[in-house]
Amino acid sequence: MTLLERVKTLAKEQGISLLRLNDTAHLGKNAIYKWKNQTPSTENLQKVADVLHVSVDYLLGNTEERNESKKSVDLNDDDAFLTFEGRPIPEEDRELIKRLLRGK
Repeated sequence: MTLLERVKTLAKEQGISLLRLNDTAHLGKNAIYKWKNQTPSTENLQKVADVLHVSVDYLLGNTEERNESKKSVDLNDDDAFLTFEGRPIPEEDRELIKRLLRGK
């Protein structure tokens, strides 16, 4: 599986379009699509790995363990992708989660 195929698969599993992934990772226009013919920088690989919650090694196919990072997420961050069991959490459920966490 190529890098681009792996990124596409992960994005699809998480309900993220490649365009949104590209924007959320703050990459140049259509940067991910260019990975079909160009080698990405390590910085861009890390940005995409962070958004997809996997290691760069997983993206590159060097390991089959995703090594999901356990970073904190600000629920007020509109660019944050919240998922449960690999599927995105709908906006209405996200609001419910915020209220529950606030104790309201």
